[in-house]
Amino acid sequence: MTGAPMNSPTMPLSKAGAAPPASFIFPIRVYWEDTDAGGVVYHASYLRFLERARTEWLRSLGFAQEAMRDREGVVFVVRAMRLEFLRPARLDDELAVDVALLEARRASLLLRQTIRRGETPLLEAEVKVACVAAADFRPCAVPRALAARMNESGASA
Repeated sequence: MTGAPMNSPTMPLSKAGAAPPASFIFPIRVYWEDTDAGGVVYHASYLRFLERARTEWLRSLGFAQEAMRDREGVVFVVRAMRLEFLRPARLDDELAVDVALLEARRASLLLRQTIRRGETPLLEAEVKVACVAAADFRPCAVPRALAARMNESGASA
């Protein structure tokens, strides 16, 4: 990973002048279960939205997580996450969750995710996921077929 460490409160989410990586967009609607009593999305709900989008991004590349666990013996776990809450989402909002691969390493991926309402960003996140063996949760290489598919699809930065 380049730039400031993941725990840096001042790390920019994008570099000026850098071409944006190819992204995957997953639509989500806000339901009552996602909100507090005032109809505003509860902060933990955003984590579920991000997770769903990452799962569907992998599925769109042809790699369902359960199948990867069963066939390859690997799973992805969140290693680090940095969130910036910019504006609230509310009950019945139609949201779009973007997933863009910033960096692929041997045993980890660094992703940029944004939750938007229309063109308005509500949350920006950087998520580092580690590839681990399903049996013992020790780090292991991202499956070659997935790495190749990310390169083919333009998902890699």
